[in-house]
Amino acid sequence: MTSQPVFDRNDPRTWGTVHLIAVGGAGMSVVAQLLADLGLDVQGSDAHDSANLKSARARGIRVWVGHDPAHVQGADTVVVSSAIGDTNCELVAARAAGLPVLHRSEALAAVANPRRLIAVAGAHGKTTTTAMIAVMLRELGDDPSFAVGGSVKLASGTVSGGHSGTGESMVIEADESDGSFLNYRPAIAVINNIEPDHLDHYGSAAAFDRAFVSFAGCVRPGGLIVTNSDDPGTRRLLRTLAAPGNGTARSPRVVTVGFDQAADYRIGNVEIPGKDAVTSAIVRPRGHGPVPLELQVPGEHNVRNAAMALAVAAELGFDVNDAARALHQFIGTGRRFETRGVVGGVRVIDDYAHHPTEVAALITAASKVAAPGRVLVIFQPHLYSRTQNFADEFARALELADHALVTSVYPAREAPRTDVGGFTIVKAAGAKSRLESVDDMHAAARRAAAMARPGDVIALVGAGDITTVADEVLAALADSAGVS
Repeated sequence: MTSQPVFDRNDPRTWGTVHLIAVGGAGMSVVAQLLADLGLDVQGSDAHDSANLKSARARGIRVWVGHDPAHVQGADTVVVSSAIGDTNCELVAARAAGLPVLHRSEALAAVANPRRLIAVAGAHGKTTTTAMIAVMLRELGDDPSFAVGGSVKLASGTVSGGHSGTGESMVIEADESDGSFLNYRPAIAVINNIEPDHLDHYGSAAAFDRAFVSFAGCVRPGGLIVTNSDDPGTRRLLRTLAAPGNGTARSPRVVTVGFDQAADYRIGNVEIPGKDAVTSAIVRPRGHGPVPLELQVPGEHNVRNAAMALAVAAELGFDVNDAARALHQFIGTGRRFETRGVVGGVRVIDDYAHHPTEVAALITAASKVAAPGRVLVIFQPHLYSRTQNFADEFARALELADHALVTSVYPAREAPRTDVGGFTIVKAAGAKSRLESVDDMHAAARRAAAMARPGDVIALVGAGDITTVADEVLAALADSAGVS
């Protein structure tokens, strides 16, 4: 009889049967997949059934809908996300049984341990940049492992957000929302931007900044930081790292990317023609000739994301022109400017944007795609705290649309409130704004479809369950257009 190896939190091979609580979440489902790929016995539970649970079942992972203490019987190790509170019955049972409990990020860090870790952090663009780097390395023949919070779309088809590759590198999306990105020890840290968010966790913008200083300190000796020279937050970070007494001699090397003339990878000549045409730009790496870049995803922000990926490729020794050609194979990720369908000349896109800066970037890109049509937005605010903290900023971002319907708040981990809602954003916009409060997202779906005309784009925006009304919008458009 083979005895169970002594538990080592840094070695998944010692974890035995692993139970994941909230296995249907975007990040948790990827961890489950990666652990199963290592040959572990993996199981999990979630409050609701979902496509991620269906995918887990197809991979042979045992899953339950609903939480029950009985589910952890027979498990040796438990993995949780920050969405799981201390009172969850399965977590309570696991702790009572003395089982090791790991945070999702700890499990992912352990999976990454033997590999060269590339961790992508920042308030915006993590998922897309992580996926771009993964696709680029894959197309360059490296076959990296990766963990992305959404499916990854290639010219050749769609692949899962989790992949156990044969290459040396592992690329992960490093979530700063709860501070768990400090569990990683990357060889290369990509920091897209540092703009205050998740103040329910951090308490202040200054504390949010300090977390990224700590993340920079997690980079392994001799490692690299690739960052955005156009962003005020990352510029603050670089000044902090360079300050006397801050251990400059031990700080990682830094490569900057941006439209800034002093950037190590300088971006210029951006052309975003709209509709389904290619977005193009020229990237000029320091000491290298101009590199033409052609992308199948719209938006100036995606040009910057791709230039960050080019900097990673160069650091790993790949030819940047080959890397640029590889990036052309990337066509997006799930819920990032994802086209859900076109009916009667109206395109319905689905996007995870949930911060004012992200919403503004999305609407700007959608306006290019729609021109000369209109952009109609259904926005579902995510978290009462974020809605309250950034109501004015959300109002300004949504005013970029031709019309915006703002639904009730998706509370996620927060307790319900009656003093804050979608109406808070509409009120901040003023009486003559383009914003309208429609609490029920199903009613908003029908209203948007009724307003639309050929050439328009309807954007479903938010990090909650607004994505589920896409089929309703498409069906309503079909009814109004007489499409069978």
